[in-house]
Amino acid sequence: MIRLEDVTLFVRAAALGSFSNAAREADLLPGQVSAAVHRLERDLDKRLFARSTRSLRLTAEGEKYLPFAQELLAVVQAGEESLHSGNDELQGELKVAMPSDIGRNVLLPLITRFCDQHPKITLRLSLSDQVSDVFRDPIDVAIRYGVLDNSSYVALPLAENNRRVLAASPAYFEKHGRPTSLDEVTQHHCLLFTMNSHVYDKWSFPENGTRRQLTVKSRLLCDDADVARRWAVEGMGIVYKSWIDISADVQAGRLEMLLPEHPGEAAPLNLICPHRKQFSPAIRQLHSTLREHLTAIVDLLPC
Repeated sequence: MIRLEDVTLFVRAAALGSFSNAAREADLLPGQVSAAVHRLERDLDKRLFARSTRSLRLTAEGEKYLPFAQELLAVVQAGEESLHSGNDELQGELKVAMPSDIGRNVLLPLITRFCDQHPKITLRLSLSDQVSDVFRDPIDVAIRYGVLDNSSYVALPLAENNRRVLAASPAYFEKHGRPTSLDEVTQHHCLLFTMNSHVYDKWSFPENGTRRQLTVKSRLLCDDADVARRWAVEGMGIVYKSWIDISADVQAGRLEMLLPEHPGEAAPLNLICPHRKQFSPAIRQLHSTLREHLTAIVDLLPC
């Protein structure tokens, strides 16, 4: 009979690309993961992995079996959650990935308060500007900016009307002057950050039904968008970021919007998950809590 724990370790080994990584995640020895996969292969009478001393990859049979294994685990989780559906107290583990800036400065206080209100919730939080793979990484949901380009996952909108804006500190404008056009922006100090190891140095703006793109340069570059925002507050240059990220700074006068007559590109925020069945009651309640707060922030966005 197939063991559920063997299926779980197979799915994680496939996602992480090695028995050692799957073992480390599960606090097991690599040999225990190898033995579990071997049992599963014996029960299925199929070879699921092609192994070598340097690599581990799925066979054609493994590729075919993987989505069924993932669905099996999702159904088991849904069944467990259904047993608690009559219980008003939210519980269970939440593994959430989110971008660094909005994660630290906007969402963290909300999520902390949510966990305080629901003491049976266990949280595993990942903050990074590296885009998480919701199918391979050990997370339940990811909070992600951008227009969705993958219909294979499920998304719940958090702030669909959010967009990027140009901003800098009053001290920067006093020292370097205020650009009066998009063309002039490229002549100023611009603050850049990387996303998935790619420098975000092309700033797009909708214009007359097309897209206007500025290529900007900077002597300051970081791999954390929160640092770019902090540099802007310190007067080091112009930043092009989500309104949600800089709204509090604008409201407090630490930053001023630049060229509001040129609205920036759309930056909708969504909560995404590989399967609808993984939207547990806790995740749905968290989504509702975050959406209410974020909608109020986007409502402050100058037209």
